[in-house]
Amino acid sequence: MTKIVPSVSVSYASNGSSTKSNALGMRPMQERAYERRGEQYLLIKSPPASGKSRALMFIALDKLHNQGLKQAIIVVPEKSIGASFNNEPLSKYGFWADWQVEPKWNLCNAPGSDNGGKVKSLGAFLDSDDKILVCTHATFRFAVDQFGIAAFDERLIAVDEFHHVSANPDNKLGAHLGELIARDKVHIVAMTGSYFRGDSEAVLAPQDESRFDTVTYTYYEQLNGYEYLKNLDIGYYFYSDSYADDILKVLDPAEKTIVHIPNVNSRESTKDKIREVEHIIEELGEWQGTDPVTGFQLVKTPEGRLLKIADLVDDDAVKRDRVSAALKDPEQKHNRDHVDIIIALGMAKEGFDWIWCEHALTVGYRSSLTEIVQIIGRATRDAPGKTRARFTNLIAEPDAAEQAVTEAVNDTLKAIAASLLMEQVLAPRFEFTPKNPTSGPQAGFDYGEGGYDPNKCNVGVNDETGKYQIEIKGLVEPKSEEATRICREDLNEVIASFVQDKNTIERGLFDEELVPEELTQVRMGKIIKDRYPNLDAEDQEAVRQHAIAALNLTQQAKQLLVGGETIEVGGSEPKPNTALLAGVRKFAMDVRELDIDLIDRINPFSEAYAILAKSMSEDSLKQVAAAISGKRTSLTPDEAKELALRAVKFKKERGRLPSVSSADPWEQRMAEGAAAFVRFKDEGRYD
Repeated sequence: MTKIVPSVSVSYASNGSSTKSNALGMRPMQERAYERRGEQYLLIKSPPASGKSRALMFIALDKLHNQGLKQAIIVVPEKSIGASFNNEPLSKYGFWADWQVEPKWNLCNAPGSDNGGKVKSLGAFLDSDDKILVCTHATFRFAVDQFGIAAFDERLIAVDEFHHVSANPDNKLGAHLGELIARDKVHIVAMTGSYFRGDSEAVLAPQDESRFDTVTYTYYEQLNGYEYLKNLDIGYYFYSDSYADDILKVLDPAEKTIVHIPNVNSRESTKDKIREVEHIIEELGEWQGTDPVTGFQLVKTPEGRLLKIADLVDDDAVKRDRVSAALKDPEQKHNRDHVDIIIALGMAKEGFDWIWCEHALTVGYRSSLTEIVQIIGRATRDAPGKTRARFTNLIAEPDAAEQAVTEAVNDTLKAIAASLLMEQVLAPRFEFTPKNPTSGPQAGFDYGEGGYDPNKCNVGVNDETGKYQIEIKGLVEPKSEEATRICREDLNEVIASFVQDKNTIERGLFDEELVPEELTQVRMGKIIKDRYPNLDAEDQEAVRQHAIAALNLTQQAKQLLVGGETIEVGGSEPKPNTALLAGVRKFAMDVRELDIDLIDRINPFSEAYAILAKSMSEDSLKQVAAAISGKRTSLTPDEAKELALRAVKFKKERGRLPSVSSADPWEQRMAEGAAAFVRFKDEGRYD
């Protein structure tokens, strides 16, 4: 039996603005990026299908024609994405130049290996007068190794799907980019649709990251500005036994669907991917043969409908390539009836454009959160008649075997982390401001009936940009430019590190004795310090407060929306909403006085637990809780130190040290931490 989890449903205005072009043929995201074309280092964060490839074309052409750069090198993660940078007649739509790549310089189409003929070709390009080259990340890495950093001086290096890069010393591309930035003789445009890396590694070193000017175009802006798509649903579902037996409980044959079957090494896999595909096809109906032109499987449903299924899992390269070519046929791009279901294993995630997709169904946990964002991006294209899209993650419930329980627990925690992050990405942008006697209304924000009230914390909404301005008592504002940039652009990256921290999410979900501040202040505080060591203590605290406010506001909004247990907010009884955005507004407005202490006292994972309890069998939940509580450890020296620092702050504010006998559990915990710190110090644990 498949258990259905209440999904988060986000509704959008569908005002058509994100699909409209200006006089130069640019959509709003492209126009925003083009305005910053003079920046030497530019990072574009924007959802799949928002037009990043074309935005880069506009910027690159300006850098070549008007900014004195010699050449542009476009670097993509895999060969298939090279097609996104094929020739484009931009002048046809109003721009002053066309995008043209000589066939020999699109190395994604060239024969030979990344570390052989293609590197040689890139070297020939550097010596030529031609302007634009496209190659893979791998080719570029080998070329830098061979020709050195200086060979790329006075050129634009544009890196697509930038989340593949990492500041980890083992990541060659990250190391090369660090060297290019240190030499400071190139321009770099980096693009990503993922907002965060899936493994919580930093993409760039902090000193390099601060050099980039960021252009962000949010999911909210993208979806709000669509013409047709109005709703996006996200949910995860648990099943027992084989997923293939239960798949029709979440797969609707009437919806255009991409099914991502599990990796053969994952717990959910039966280890026979071919049989899994056959099983899915059998569940859908009666096989009618293969289409001789496209290679699609033809299946007749019990209702008599003929389904066209593209199998991208087949090991026969000839068959698979024929199916893949049929899916990419430009003649069929606008034909809704071309294909009904795509079954994929490792393909159809990035650089794959099927606008009609209504449902992205993923079996098993994906190793990377960025992969999940990319998969969801397959379903969020705008298309005529398509009003709803959804993403479903199908996860195996833990079984009784101890090793399997541990593995299942890890997968479940990762799936919850992914869900929390996606909710964050889909939420509006928060602009938090401190509430004080001089506060007043900000231009462009609607404060609802009665307008701005100087006697309370206000919530202002700009429906067009998807920004929420929220006043919070006691909020620390960032002082430095870098901290201001992080609070404006990078809160999701901070939240990604927080929800992916295994100890944090385990305690947040299953530690009954948890004092929320241990997570919201201590754990989040440590993550900020580790991530941004160059910020001073006040700026680190400002980033911490902004990040936890963004996470907890979204979670409380979701609580209203899925009808979970709600915290008491100003005495009114919150009612479920149909949209996350409405929930954010409702929560923020229902709280009589929104202050940072209240926000810190909310466990960010309480709503995720409520959903888990509704979706997993009682026995499985007990098993998971037991597996986690069995590992619980006492305070570490680092945690004790952080609690001691909080105790010092407490003494400054209250004129006394926290008491271990206090009725306030957080005060108790600070007192315990301070005592443990003294003990650890006496033992020489901090030397």
